[in-house]
Amino acid sequence: MATSSTSLVFKVHRHEPELIAPAKPTPHEYKLLSDIDDQEGLRFQIPVIQFYKYNPSMQGKDPVRVIREALAQALVFYYPFAGRLREGVQRKLMVDCSGEGLMFIEADADVTLEQFGDALQPPFPCLEELLYDVPGSTGVLNCPVILIQVLTLPIH
Repeated sequence: MATSSTSLVFKVHRHEPELIAPAKPTPHEYKLLSDIDDQEGLRFQIPVIQFYKYNPSMQGKDPVRVIREALAQALVFYYPFAGRLREGVQRKLMVDCSGEGLMFIEADADVTLEQFGDALQPPFPCLEELLYDVPGSTGVLNCPVILIQVLTLPIH
């Protein structure tokens, strides 16, 4: 039986946050968001945590490098995600497709998925310990649209 996640003690080591820009040049333009997106009550970030088990077909490949390179390639086609939200006239929201990049953090923890037991279902009790709140990135305006952290756990 796995240890209860409420008593679980572990350490997370994080590298410095970095920006991942599109792999190729993208248009610099402004895209207006819908009137629904402009609602004051919707101006917040939503943390999401997903777990993926080790896939033997990835043997010898660094998952962090694979994800980093895939994101740079995907941002060529989904370039607004590499931009920043800005406010226009009458607080109208728009995406400044600046190509600055999304926020990316590489991390690893000294805990296995099995040690979390049944706590892998929402509400996840260790969310704050696992996900890093990059200083200056918690706002909606002028911050990266997406923050991705790839957390590697030991395999058992």
